[in-house]
Amino acid sequence: MKLSRVCGSREKNGVSLYEREAAAETVPVRKNALTAIIAEEKSHQFVPEDIIKFVAKPGFRAGNAEFSHTEKILPLIGPKNSSEGKGCVMDNFIFKNPTEILFGKGMIAEIKNRIPGDRRVLFLYGGGSVKRNGVYEQVKSALRGRKVVEFSGIEPNPLFETCLKAVSAVKKNRINFILAAGGGSVLDAGKFIAAAALFRGNDPWAILKEQGANVTGAIPVGAVLTLPATGSESNGNSVISKAATSEKLHFYSPFIYPVFSVLDPETTFSLPSKFVRNGIVDAFIHVMEQYLTYPARAPLQDRFAEAILQTLVDVGPLTLRKPGDYEARAAFMWAATLALNSLIGCGVPQDWSTHMIGHEITAFYGLDHAETLAIILPGVWEQKFASKKKKLEQYAGRVWGAAGAHEAVRKTEEFFHSLHMPTRFSDYGISAEEAARKVRDRFRERGYVCGEHGDIGPEAAAKILRSRA
Repeated sequence: MKLSRVCGSREKNGVSLYEREAAAETVPVRKNALTAIIAEEKSHQFVPEDIIKFVAKPGFRAGNAEFSHTEKILPLIGPKNSSEGKGCVMDNFIFKNPTEILFGKGMIAEIKNRIPGDRRVLFLYGGGSVKRNGVYEQVKSALRGRKVVEFSGIEPNPLFETCLKAVSAVKKNRINFILAAGGGSVLDAGKFIAAAALFRGNDPWAILKEQGANVTGAIPVGAVLTLPATGSESNGNSVISKAATSEKLHFYSPFIYPVFSVLDPETTFSLPSKFVRNGIVDAFIHVMEQYLTYPARAPLQDRFAEAILQTLVDVGPLTLRKPGDYEARAAFMWAATLALNSLIGCGVPQDWSTHMIGHEITAFYGLDHAETLAIILPGVWEQKFASKKKKLEQYAGRVWGAAGAHEAVRKTEEFFHSLHMPTRFSDYGISAEEAARKVRDRFRERGYVCGEHGDIGPEAAAKILRSRA
């Protein structure tokens, strides 16, 4: 089909429309990605299917829709250079975030007012940290009087195989509410379990393969966040790994947004410093994926993003040094949520190539998610320096008070190092050449094309990885 995007908007019954233009060039887009977006819009009753039309200005390229990390494909379609976007203010967008945030000390107790007394609850968590930090007892107290089934053992980078065991427990016990307590891995697992329990297909892995296009419902999910990082507490994203095939895939569905999320900074005081370091870097790069592309004449989104980055720069090292500093930890926790709750990505081009490449590195080598991102991000910027130069210069000046795009790259790596985060494959004893070859082949196998211009394919991804030896 031909896709075109229009600057400005046209409205029907108060709803802005994207519509086809005969002059638009052909854009290769996966059918299931469009199906997913249509399903999302229909589920929220924004617009009927017959007027959901996707558009992209001549010269735009979407590539393979599987590179999308977030809920929309349209924000990821962008002009090949910023001059082609002259006259545009920002893309049309629909913003809706249904998650209620319960922030602050002692807020876990509010769960009792958020989950009806007749619900059969699956209490999902990882290892023993929730018992050491007091979260377990607080949650059990808040759930008193309800039928509660516990399921523990969710891994960092949650495994599909483990999640299927939880799905069996859900069906056996007729669970109708899932409460996930932990970091992003536990929350992601809870979301997938919620969708998989109601999935009508034969193999729930198809949810990941189709990026959520086939999700038609989910058990309600609540969250108690104990590790700020992924933003999973306030979005419809989930990332799951499959041990049997060394795959790590993501999906999005409007059905899996948490009903509520509790963010109590005190529950994070006992976190190992490595987890805090990872969380800071993860949140930082979530912002970068939505911000560091090209000027899109969206000044408010830019300022939102820069404020989150500056906050992380200011409080990141402090909250590592002083884990019991409530103010620093609270600022970090809230910044991580705002980094990926869809707000700063409204109407702007997005990249997500660092994440798409990073997922493969985690799948092949087992590095923590944030560790892969810290290696790859500088390489993406260096390889796509010309197309990102204007935004790098803006970032250098506004966040670091520095001049020049090269300084932006250098300052960012210095910041990661200040958090004791390595930024090279050699730091982990991994061959960059081998990693490049494996990721190149995986990208070819799946037809991946990513980046805000849709120009990072198998060979480009390999080149980025080789540069990070």
